[in-house]
Amino acid sequence: MQSSTPPPRTGRPRSAEADAAILAATRTALVELGWSKLTLGDVAMRAGVAKTTLYRRWAGKNELVVDAVAELFDELELPDRGSLTADIEGVVLQFAAILAMPEARNGLMAVVAESTRDDALRERIRTSIVDRQKRLVVEGRSRAQARGELPREPDPSAAARTADLVFDMVAGAVVHRTLVSAEPVDPAWVHDFTRVLLLGLAGAAAGP
Repeated sequence: MQSSTPPPRTGRPRSAEADAAILAATRTALVELGWSKLTLGDVAMRAGVAKTTLYRRWAGKNELVVDAVAELFDELELPDRGSLTADIEGVVLQFAAILAMPEARNGLMAVVAESTRDDALRERIRTSIVDRQKRLVVEGRSRAQARGELPREPDPSAAARTADLVFDMVAGAVVHRTLVSAEPVDPAWVHDFTRVLLLGLAGAAAGP
């Protein structure tokens, strides 16, 4: 008769506490050292874990930095501010504030540059940061539809393409403004950007 007892698990279980300490230590190192001088050994010392603990979880420095930065973007929220315009303005200001943080700025610029020659790293950025934040577009659109500000889209594939496009427009504009142009993302810029996003060039030019 075959035993119903499941076979023992091999390997040590991951510790959420250790993961949190490692990612926090990575962000601190990004601020104090920058990406180029950050090492897994330094992160392990700061987090109070063995270096082997990091290698069991991350293939290398780039993957670790992606996950550390992704946690920052996971803090983005879309509180109901009463209108689609106000909701967009609020989340854009939050996004810009995160990009202005040295740990986000240093880490994101570095791993994006590295990903130009590393397909696996580019995929990790997409799944860990980009895809996870598309939830904000879906949430904002659903809320605007419930208010009657936007029509409902009966075709799910078309709705998904629209969500992707809106995310690309918002993220691309804010990343370029913050990290490339090094210009402020202040309320005046956010207001103008949101008008163009919602009304298009012709509508924004005709409005007040």
